[in-house]
Amino acid sequence: MGGTCLQFFGFISSVIGWIGVLVATTTNDWVLTCDYSINTCRKLDELGSRGLWADCVISVGLYHCKPLADILTLPAHIQAARALMITSSFLGLPAVFLLLSAMPFIRMGHDPGAEKHKRFRLGGILIVILALCTIIATIWFPVSTHRETTIVTFGYSMYAGWIGAAFCLFGGSVIVCCAGEFHAFMENRFYYSSQGSGSPTHAKSANV
Repeated sequence: MGGTCLQFFGFISSVIGWIGVLVATTTNDWVLTCDYSINTCRKLDELGSRGLWADCVISVGLYHCKPLADILTLPAHIQAARALMITSSFLGLPAVFLLLSAMPFIRMGHDPGAEKHKRFRLGGILIVILALCTIIATIWFPVSTHRETTIVTFGYSMYAGWIGAAFCLFGGSVIVCCAGEFHAFMENRFYYSSQGSGSPTHAKSANV
């Protein structure tokens, strides 16, 4: 029972984290920048918002963005952050599928516990890799941006990336280190058998 709870907890944490990574990847409010001093920008209420896909100007009644469409002229840290975040987003697809298909309450034909164990462990490894890619991108981007301009504060996209990476790292670690024991799958694997043509079909534990 404890193993099943850890499996489920790791899965839910990983899914929540992946959603946070998707939000960070698809939105543009990573850092708020200022071309003047911080006090001047606050008085003028004019800030810049910089992300992976556009540079924006934020002021009273105005939110204007310039897309970063020319890949060849982009700084290296933006290109690297894009690649890492896109990789993280796409890694979540097979990872979530592997974790879901390996849950104890999911059964696909003749599915031995050893195969579920392998899929669950592989899904956890992909989640950890996803988290590490996100952590690198969300640290590299603001550090490199701060060398070019003054960062006033971080935007919600950055916080979504950090929170998502933390959930994925925690969930993936739980899956790989704590919830990947073979006996947990064997204890929770059930199959249906029929004893004779007139006997009712009932569930039996694999350990019986």
